[in-house]
Amino acid sequence: MNDKSNNGGISRRTVLKAAGAAAAAGILQAPYVRAATRELRLLNDQTTAESIKALKDAAALYEKERGIKVIVDSVPSEELYPRILAGIRGGKPYDLSTIIFVAHMVSLAKEGQLTPVTHLINKYKWGKRILFPLNGVHYYFPYAYALCWLYYRKDLYAQLKLEPATNWTQYLENARKCMTDGASRRYGHTTPIGSNVATNWMTFGFMWAEGVTLFKDDWSLAIDSPQVRKQAAAYLDFMSELHKLMPPGATQFGFASAMQQFGADQAAHAPYSGRMIEYLEQKAPNLADKYGIMPYPGSTGPRRAVNHGYKGILVYKTEMAEESLRFLEWWQESQFINFLHTAPLNFQPARLDIYDDPRWRADPLIKKHAEAVKTMRGYLTDDKLIIRSIDTEGPAPDIRPSKVFQSNVLAEMLQNRLLKNTPADACVDQAVTRMREIIA
Repeated sequence: MNDKSNNGGISRRTVLKAAGAAAAAGILQAPYVRAATRELRLLNDQTTAESIKALKDAAALYEKERGIKVIVDSVPSEELYPRILAGIRGGKPYDLSTIIFVAHMVSLAKEGQLTPVTHLINKYKWGKRILFPLNGVHYYFPYAYALCWLYYRKDLYAQLKLEPATNWTQYLENARKCMTDGASRRYGHTTPIGSNVATNWMTFGFMWAEGVTLFKDDWSLAIDSPQVRKQAAAYLDFMSELHKLMPPGATQFGFASAMQQFGADQAAHAPYSGRMIEYLEQKAPNLADKYGIMPYPGSTGPRRAVNHGYKGILVYKTEMAEESLRFLEWWQESQFINFLHTAPLNFQPARLDIYDDPRWRADPLIKKHAEAVKTMRGYLTDDKLIIRSIDTEGPAPDIRPSKVFQSNVLAEMLQNRLLKNTPADACVDQAVTRMREIIA
C-alpha cells in the first residue's frame, strides 16, 4: 500500500472496483492504435510541484541525450488506476506509470499488459518485503517504501523519565503519563479508526506485532486458527484501552490528522512515515528536533512491527517497451536521487545502495535527521522486525488480500470493539465470516 496523504487519500471503492469491472468488460484486451512514435508517456501520482518538476527535468534531459520525448502526466492517486485502464481501453496506453497497489499490478500482469523488469531488479540489492514477483517474474519496480511506524515526543520522555515501550502495558503507561488536561489538552495517542485507507495503513501495527497473520500458504484463513484468533482478540482489547487515551472523533481521522495533532502538541504519540518529519519542519519547527521513532510493540515482546507501504513503477507492453526499460534504467542511475530529494524523508529508498550514496546523503534534511534515517534503514535489514499490511498478506502477490483491504473488514472489526463494546472474540468471529465471503 502507498501513503496517499499528499493526494487526500483513496475512496473506499476505487481500490479494486475498477480492476474487476475492467476485467469483466474485457477492456484490458483493447488493441493498440498508436502509430509508431518517438515519445514515451509516463503517468505519475506524486503531485507535489517539486516531484513533478524533477520528473519533467529528467524528461527534458532524456530528450536532449537520446532524442526521445518523455511526456509526464500527473494525477492524484485516486485517479491513477482508472486513468491507466482508460488509456488501455482507448488504445493509447501509457508506457510507464507509478502504481499504488500490488493488486493492480497483479491484474495488469495477468492480462498481459506488463513488460518484465526482472533484469533491472537484479541489478540492485533491496530491502525486505519490497519485491512482488509473480511466478519468479518481476513486473513491479519499487522506488520507495512508505512504512508507517510510531512517533513519540522525545522531550516529554526525557522530562518524565520514560523509555520507548517494548510491550503494550508500558505503551499505555507512557501514553497516560504524557497526557495533560485543560484548554490545551494533550492526548496520549492518536490514530484513525474509521472505514478508510488511513486506518488500514496506520492502525494495525500493534496487531502485526502480536503475530497476527491473515492467510496461510494455501490461502486458507490463518486468522481462523485458534492461536491467531486469540492474538487478534488481544489486540482488540488493547486498542479498547488505548482508545480511552485518544482524541474524540477518530472515525473521521485521515492521513493528515496524525501529523496535525502531533505537530500541534495535541497527541504525544502518532503513526506515520518519514513524511511526518517533513511536516514538522514545515509546520511545527519547534518540534522538529523533539520527536523519536519506534516500531509497534507486541503485548509482551520481543516482537516488533511496522506497517507496510510501498511505491513502484510499471512498464507496459507497448511499442515503446524497450525504450521504456532504457529510460527506467537511465533514470535510476542519472536522475533518481533528484526525485527522491523532492520528499527526502517520505521517499524512503527501497534500494539499499542509495543509503550509502553521497549524492543522496548530501540533502540537508537527510543530514539533519541522520539518526532517524539510520533507524529507518535498520527496519529494512532487521530480520526480527515484522513488516506487514493487509493488502500484502499471504504467500504471494494476489488480489484476495486487497479485497479484504478494500472491504474494510479489519477496520469494522476494530469499530465493533471500540465503539459498540462487542466482546473481542465475537468481533474476530464476525471478521472471519466476512473474509470468507469476500475471498470466496
